[in-house]
Amino acid sequence: MAKAEVQLSSILDNDFYKFTMQHGVVNLFPKAKARYEFINRGKHRFPDGFASQLRASVDAMAGLKLTLEEKEYLATTCPYLDPTYLDFLQGYCYNPGEVVIEQAGDNVHIFLEGYWYRTILWEIPLLALVSELYYKMTGEQRNNDEDVIEVTKEKIEKYNTLGVTVAEFGTRRRHSYQVHKLVMQALKQYGQSSFVGSSNVHFAMINRVKPIGTHAHEWFMFHAAKYGFKMANSLGLDNWVKVYRGDLGIALSDTYTTKVFYDQFDRMFAKLFDGVRHDSGDPIEFAQQTIAHYQKLGIDPMSKTIIFSDALNYEKVARIAEFCREKIGMSFGIGTNLTNDVGLKPMNIVIKMVEAFPDGGEWTSVVKLSDERGKYTGDEKMIHLAKTILNIPE
Repeated sequence: MAKAEVQLSSILDNDFYKFTMQHGVVNLFPKAKARYEFINRGKHRFPDGFASQLRASVDAMAGLKLTLEEKEYLATTCPYLDPTYLDFLQGYCYNPGEVVIEQAGDNVHIFLEGYWYRTILWEIPLLALVSELYYKMTGEQRNNDEDVIEVTKEKIEKYNTLGVTVAEFGTRRRHSYQVHKLVMQALKQYGQSSFVGSSNVHFAMINRVKPIGTHAHEWFMFHAAKYGFKMANSLGLDNWVKVYRGDLGIALSDTYTTKVFYDQFDRMFAKLFDGVRHDSGDPIEFAQQTIAHYQKLGIDPMSKTIIFSDALNYEKVARIAEFCREKIGMSFGIGTNLTNDVGLKPMNIVIKMVEAFPDGGEWTSVVKLSDERGKYTGDEKMIHLAKTILNIPE
C-alpha cells in the first residue's frame, strides 16, 4: 500500500455543521443511510496515480480519534451537544470501506455509502485532501508563508475598516493544512473586532475562537427523501428545533430556492430562528427578499441576521455591507478567498448527497435547487419532479 503523502491530524479538522448535523442524525435518524458523490465542477485533470495516493490518505483516516482534550473542548464550548453524543464521537472512527475511489485517465470518481450518521463526516476532509494532494502532485508552487500571512493581514484589516464581522469558512477548498494554519493565525492576530470564528472545529479550538455553523443542504435533502418535497423545509426546521431548542439558529434557505423556503418560513420559524444563511444567487436580491419577508411578518429585520457565504471577496462584501447597513444584521463567512489565495487557481470541487435511504423507506434520489441554476445537483428527472411539485418555473 502506498504511503499517504497528505494526512489529517485531527478528527475535528472538519466543518462544525457536520458535527451538529451528525448529532441530529444520531438523535432522530439512526437507521438512515446515504450515498454521496464527488463532482468535479472545475473539470480539473488529475495526474496519474492520484486515486492511489488519495486512497492511502483516506485509509490513514481510520486512525483518527477524538482526544480527551478535544472532547472537553466540545463539552465546554458547545453545551447543546448531548453528553451521549460526545461519548459516541469519542468512540467514532472513520471506516475507509465506505469510500470508493476510482481513476480513469485524468478523471477521478469518488463515491460514499453507509449509515448517514457515519458518512456525514466524510465530505469536508475528503475535499480538503483532494485539494491539497492535487497541488502536491502537480507540483504547482504557492506563495511563501510570509506572503500568505501578509495577504491575509491586508484582507482582514480591510474588513476591520469596513466594520463587518467575518468568519473563516475555507476548509473544503483550502490549498493545504499549512496555508489554513497560517491564515487562521493571521486572522486571529490582526482581526481585532472583525474576526469572529471559524467553521473548522480543529482550528477554532487551537486559536480559541468560536466554531461556527448550523446545518447544510443535505439536512433538507434527506427530509425530502423521507417526507416529500412539500414538507422538506418545514419538517427540516421542526426537527432542528427538536434537537437544539433554539440554539444554532441560522437557517439555510436555498435548498429548494429561497422563494419556496420563505413560503414556509412562517412567523413562528422567523421569530424562533436568529436569521438565515445566503449561499446562492444575487446577494442583494436575497437581502431585499429577506427584509421584505420579516417586515411582512411584523418582525424588525434589524433583530435578525443574514450570514452571507457565497464565493465572497472584499469587493462583494463591501457591496453587500453598503446595502444591508441599518436595514438588517449581517455577517460574512469567507472560504476559498482566504484559504486558497496563494497565487494558484483554486479548485472547484464539491461532494453532494445523491441518494438517501430513510428508515422504512427505499433508496431515493435527492436534489438541490439553489437560487443559482448552475448549482443544481441531482438526477435530472428528480429535479424536474421537484420543480413541478414545488411550482418552480423551468
